[in-house]
Parts: sequence; structure tokens; C-alpha cells
Amino acid sequence: MPAITTRHRLCLLACSLVLAGCAQVQESYSDKVSKGESEPAALPAKSAPAIGPLSAGARTEYEQNSVDVFRATAPSVVFVTNNQLRRNRWNSQTSIAKAGSGSGFIWNRQGYIVTNYHVIENGRTFDVTFYDGTTLPAKFIGGDPQKDIAVLKVNTRKALVPIQLPSANNQVEVGQKAIAIGNPFGFDHTLTIGVISAIGRDMQGAKGVTIRDMLQTDAAINPGNSGGPLLDSQGRLIGINTMIYSKTGNSAGIGFAVPVSAVRRVVPDVIKYGKVRRAGLGVELISDSRARSNGVVGVVIAKVSRNSSAAKAGLRGLRQRRNGNISYDVIVGIDKMSIKNYDNLYTALDGRKAGEKITVHIQRDGQSFSLPLKLMALD
Repeated sequence: MPAITTRHRLCLLACSLVLAGCAQVQESYSDKVSKGESEPAALPAKSAPAIGPLSAGARTEYEQNSVDVFRATAPSVVFVTNNQLRRNRWNSQTSIAKAGSGSGFIWNRQGYIVTNYHVIENGRTFDVTFYDGTTLPAKFIGGDPQKDIAVLKVNTRKALVPIQLPSANNQVEVGQKAIAIGNPFGFDHTLTIGVISAIGRDMQGAKGVTIRDMLQTDAAINPGNSGGPLLDSQGRLIGINTMIYSKTGNSAGIGFAVPVSAVRRVVPDVIKYGKVRRAGLGVELISDSRARSNGVVGVVIAKVSRNSSAAKAGLRGLRQRRNGNISYDVIVGIDKMSIKNYDNLYTALDGRKAGEKITVHIQRDGQSFSLPLKLMALD
């Protein structure tokens, strides 16, 4: 058996002291248990500071603003029904039936209602349902298909609440609050909230003409919202909810609204004249498809109206020469803007006024030149 050295004795002594300490701890804990004392509590875990309960009825500032906007603006929002003539396949009898619906809003106290043109298109009769549930027949006054804006009118003695308009110099900014009120899927006066996601979007409208400067929002817009107002945090109109970008047909967080600046230009003209007054050249045009099939890039003039601005400037329509060749003028530019199709020409003249001077860039028989022209009011 090996001899026990001094080093071994020291190690044995240390182990004895450790075991004695453990026994003491065990004895101390057992004594506490026998005396009815509980096990020492663990250290409390770190947690976020507690938030006191909100007072009854309290809302955040953001919530209260949304509530206030809805209360103030919902009475200005209406439900529009498009009724069309339908023929029974079995007995050939015709009847008026609901063909579509959308939203709209009260323009003024005289009963004028604004909505999207595609909401009322091809309608035979129209009904407008107000916030209190009253439904009245409406008359189509006119509109602008290119801007997707239409105006109806109801005759009533009801106290109407017109939509609130912003100041003329009000600027819409990306990131600002956007509130949509409408009738998605027929659920009347539904509110959705988001932000302005982008401004200045160019989107093709129902008539194939690009609608410029549209507002993009992530506020949920679904079928039935069309024609309803898009509002700012003050409840002021900033656009008309018009279309969505979606692969399913439902809201995907990308909606578009015609800006209030376009509404301000179109609606007063429609109310006063039944249509939008526009300035133009006084020409008839060849369709884009026909021009392309003949290899022409630009807008081909088919006919120049007598005594029109185009005639006075020296523009020519389609004509056949004695040698059988066809001669025509192609509009390829207005001022500094290149013109490749009718959409470009419409955009170049949109918002211009009769009497305004422009420069028209023309191609004729292989030659290019420019002509000054004074725009005229179109019928």
C-alpha cells in the first residue's frame, strides 16, 4: 500500500471541510422546512415597466383623429347604383336591373354628386343612397371619361353635407395620412386608413388615356370603393378612389386616386356646361392602330376643320395627290413634348386654355417643320 504523504493529508483535510460545509447547508435547509419556512424565492426576471390602464373611453390622438374625420365626413359619402336595361332570354321582355354600384360624394347643397365615370357607364337609370339610408333617383349630368369623373344630380330638400375641399395651394406629401370612405362589396360607409405611398403616378384609365398625377395609397380599396373620397387628416378631399393594382381583384395595398386638382377642373365645367370645355387644334385624327399599321410614329391628321386654328396655321389633313400618292401631316411634337400617339397629344393639351399659343412640330412628305398655333375652344 503506498505511503500517505504530506500532500495527501492536505487534500484529505480540504475534502473534509467541503463535506462538512455541505452537511451544514443541508441541515440548515432541513431545519427551515421542519419549521414551516418556504424555499427562498428565485431572483425576479426583468420585465418591461407596467402600463397603467387607460381611462374609460380614452383614445390615442391618432384614433381620435380617425373617429373625428369619419363623423364629419361620412354624411357626405353616398352609395351609387347603376341600373341597366336587361332582356329576358326566354320571353324577350326587357326590364331595369341593378348592373353595378360604387361610391360617390356630395359636391354641393344643390344636389350634385361626384363619382367615377366607370361606375355609371352604360347606365339607364341611377340611384343614390345617403348616410341616413334614404335612396333617391339621380340624373346623369355629364362627365369626363378620360379622367374617370362623372356628375349626377338628385332633387331633394334634404339638408346635404358637401365634401370639404382643401385650399388651392394645398400640397399632398408622401407619408401623410390617407383615409378612404366608401362601400366595398356593398358594406356601406366603411372606413380604411393608410398613407400616401406615392404621388405623380401615371395610370391608364378606362378609356385607354393615361390619367396623370394620380395618388397611390395603401389604404384598403376594394370593389365598391370606386368613386368614393380619399381624405387627409383634416377630412378634406385629396382624391377620388378609382382603381387598384391587384392580381386577385381585391385590395393588395396598392390603390390609386384621381387627384383633387383634376376634380376641381372637371366638375364645375360639367355642372355648368354638361361637359368639359377643352382647348384643341380643330382636327380629326387617324387612330393609333391604323397609323402603326402604316409604320407611322406620331399622330396623323385625317381632316382639318374649316376656320379652325389648325387651318389658320396651315395644317393639312389626309389627301391623295394626282400621282396617287397619299400626303398627310403627322404631329410629332407640341412645344418641347414629343408626340408618339394620341395619349401623348391628349396629355400635351390637357389643362390648356383657348387662346393659348403653342408650337406644333410637323412631318409632311419627309420634311420636318414647326408652326405656331393658337388653341381654340372645342365644342
